[in-house]
Amino acid sequence: MNGTATRFLRLGVSLAALVTLGWVLTGHAAKPVRHSVPTDWSHRHLIFSHPATAERAARVSEDPRYWQQKYRREQRLAPPSVAEAEAGMQSAVSRPRLKIRSQKLHRDWSRNLGASGSVGAGNYPAKFSFDSNTAFCDAATTPDYVVFSSGLPGSAGRANVVAFDNIYFGCGGGTPLVYWAYNTGTGSTIKTSPVLSRDGTQVAFVQTTGTAATLVTLKWKAADGTPTSPSTPTLVASMSACIAAPCMTLTPLVDGLAVPTDDTTSSVFYDYTNDVAWVGGASGWLHKTTGLFNGTPTEVTTGGFPVQVNAGSTLSSPVYDRITNNVFVGDAAGFLYRVNATSATVVASSQLDFGVGIVEGPIVDSANHFVYVFVSSDGSGNCTTGADCAAVFQLSTSFATATSGPEVTVGFSTINGVALPNPLYIGGFDSAYFDSPDASGKLYVCGNTGSNPTIYQVQISAGALPVSGQGLAVVQLASATVPCSPVTDVPNENLPGGFSERLFVSVQNNGSSSTCGGGGCVLNFVSAPWINFTNYVVGQQVLSTKGHVETVIHAGTSAALATSEPLWTTAPASTVTDGNPGPTQVVWIDQGAFGAPFFAWISSHHYTSVKPKFLDENGNVEVLTTNPGGGLTSAIEPTWNTVPGGTTADNTVVWTNVGPLGTAALPAAGGTSGIIVDNTVGSGTVVGGSQIYFSTLSDQLCDFGVTGGCAVQASQPNLN
Repeated sequence: MNGTATRFLRLGVSLAALVTLGWVLTGHAAKPVRHSVPTDWSHRHLIFSHPATAERAARVSEDPRYWQQKYRREQRLAPPSVAEAEAGMQSAVSRPRLKIRSQKLHRDWSRNLGASGSVGAGNYPAKFSFDSNTAFCDAATTPDYVVFSSGLPGSAGRANVVAFDNIYFGCGGGTPLVYWAYNTGTGSTIKTSPVLSRDGTQVAFVQTTGTAATLVTLKWKAADGTPTSPSTPTLVASMSACIAAPCMTLTPLVDGLAVPTDDTTSSVFYDYTNDVAWVGGASGWLHKTTGLFNGTPTEVTTGGFPVQVNAGSTLSSPVYDRITNNVFVGDAAGFLYRVNATSATVVASSQLDFGVGIVEGPIVDSANHFVYVFVSSDGSGNCTTGADCAAVFQLSTSFATATSGPEVTVGFSTINGVALPNPLYIGGFDSAYFDSPDASGKLYVCGNTGSNPTIYQVQISAGALPVSGQGLAVVQLASATVPCSPVTDVPNENLPGGFSERLFVSVQNNGSSSTCGGGGCVLNFVSAPWINFTNYVVGQQVLSTKGHVETVIHAGTSAALATSEPLWTTAPASTVTDGNPGPTQVVWIDQGAFGAPFFAWISSHHYTSVKPKFLDENGNVEVLTTNPGGGLTSAIEPTWNTVPGGTTADNTVVWTNVGPLGTAALPAAGGTSGIIVDNTVGSGTVVGGSQIYFSTLSDQLCDFGVTGGCAVQASQPNLN
């Protein structure tokens, strides 16, 4: 049984019923339909793990976001071209100096957003695919596109929001092309993330002029404007009054006395079912706007709305949960609030963050009723040498007043409150969490906010955080105390070599990858979980519960039970068996820790370290497995065995191939915004459609020799 089949089988009869229900609900039970897929910041924050009961399954199936997640995660993807695969590889560097030796992420394109232009830290671009199984280029009537806010004041010479199409490098002509670019308000800046309508024809965001925030609904027109010569949309009261695009509506955000309020910290959350927009902002006001895309946008000023959840404290982005009819939002004071979407009743948690506050909206698992909150400092003094801890809290979606829920720490933050830590942005769940019938899996977080940023692995079992209350440190990302980005985890069911999964994250400076030369850096790492009763092929890789990459060196079927995961080792080149003894048993080999140092291969050299390793010219990690205390290498570098588990004789020593390096990197000045992923390409269609999108936080050299903040599309090594 292959990995993909196993994962679908695990969802069981209930998912099959859900699929049938979905066809009925959409009115297309008799024939296939095109499923358009918006991907914006909000899809990282409202998620659906596998529903634990039939009743929950029936309820979540009524939410359009559930189906969007399903289409996004279960599509068939195009295999990479040879050129694309080669572009994502980097030959060995002779003498690496930094901690992480990595392949190089391939930057497909970058476009200038203007001097100091950026989507912003913790914010995201937005991507629209008109069909979850097909990639559309500019020649199509409805090409796929990606939207970036520039973070710059709009003017006649600078767009504050821009979109690109023809985004896949397999498209003909220029890649990408400017699809549209608008100045939606002279002097107005967009400091948060844009969101997309269900059909992709409209975009919404908040812009600020001075200290007054306005909710903008924009209906765009193809081939309209450029970043340096933007168009200005026609102002209308509603889209029904839009005779010819481009058009926009402007809805001022006001407080309870109808006084304009500001918002530079809270992105719009869109409720597809009710056509309602939720957005927070300055002084603790939570705003509710009806008719966002399909009517006349109107801020609700009755029934308790807008509601001030905490006077004087700015809000981060809200998340609306249709199942409980609650809006969940955090603030700079460190509290999480549960606001009833009908009555405006507010329930506040206990104070969770004692550092820089809750800077990003929580993750709400609507299917299993969990809320995950990411805090820079818990104020506990329980971490190393009396320091406060960076932490993740798990609350129920029905949490009571002044409660906090269980906590898992992810490094330390501050010592006795002497200095403010860096922000803790949201983490990413692995595919096991989404597929598990009881919310079991791993959460990856970039923690250690008071020191060098570090990826932590948090094991969640049947919805419970680790009994130890601590996450496992997997790899240090930077050599100094610098902020990192949110973590994005991306599974791919459809690689020719079998299922794979990667997580993506960036640091703003001092990146520990040799590729990034000590500057800002975006990195990815193997994060595929081990899966029971799955056919694994040679070269396939998982990330073990010890935080080590394990590579298959003998193909076979893994153990039948989920509780029979191998007892992983932590010694490079050590092997473990998996499954029933015999020819179908899987054999894994340990690649070692992500942050372990690499040595260079040197001719006629006597290696004395225990199991030294280096990256060969093929991108594979080689570990010395014979004569570690003696012996000399050859005068001429040998031809390396390219098969994982294969050995290479090198004079009187032997090297063992432990598989392709499990990490890759790309320089990014100042780090990156939040990262979104496009993996919506159907098999056999345009290549280059499984990529990542972000903007740099500082200026660097973009394409065409122009320096500025860059909108970037980069490839996913081993994922495209």
